[in-house]
Amino acid sequence: MLNKPMRPALAPACSFSDEEREAVYRAINERRDVRDQFLPTPLPDDVLMRLLQAAHQAPSVGFMQPWNFIVVRDANKREQAWKAFSKANDEAANMFEGERKATYQTLKLEGIRKAPVNLIVTCDRSRGGKVVLGRTHNKQMDLYSTVCAVQNLWLAARAEGIGVGWVSIFKDDDMRALFNIPDEIEIIAYLCIGYVDELYTQPELAAKGWRQRLELKDLIFEEEWNRQSN
Repeated sequence: MLNKPMRPALAPACSFSDEEREAVYRAINERRDVRDQFLPTPLPDDVLMRLLQAAHQAPSVGFMQPWNFIVVRDANKREQAWKAFSKANDEAANMFEGERKATYQTLKLEGIRKAPVNLIVTCDRSRGGKVVLGRTHNKQMDLYSTVCAVQNLWLAARAEGIGVGWVSIFKDDDMRALFNIPDEIEIIAYLCIGYVDELYTQPELAAKGWRQRLELKDLIFEEEWNRQSN
């Protein structure tokens, strides 16, 4: 006899209190990409586990939970990762010209060495089997799911008074070799994590004149692409 599936547990979908709701929006509005302001204060294991648990609570297509987390504390490993970044960063600087290049070169990107914890977030695209519910027609959904895990961690970190910086300037092959990451595993994010005592009141790139936030009203269409409300 087949076992009947258990009835899913349900709970009331109540709205948050005013204070709880304000805290959620505050974390969203005050989240920053931290590049250089990390303190040397160690990150306690229980706090790191809370952040990882927040990441693990992210939504995922087909509930495949494709993420893994490589925690990097070793100073030598972080120094080697910084060298891989630095090499790619020099190449990136040469892709800009004139004033743009000069501004780029003033940006401090020292999180890899300064933050006490580095975290590599990966995506195992084979998890869940060949056919995954919800990914049958959009094969990128597992990647998007893993990015949701990164955002969860980032918002939880803000609530803890912890800064997070997302490093994207490196060659995958360099990081794969350094951290023994198999070719079939996608590297989604290299994060620098640590306490900070101050944050920019606006995104750092906006504060330093690189780019300003776009107007939301210009990004909203009605019913179809490029049709804006009157």
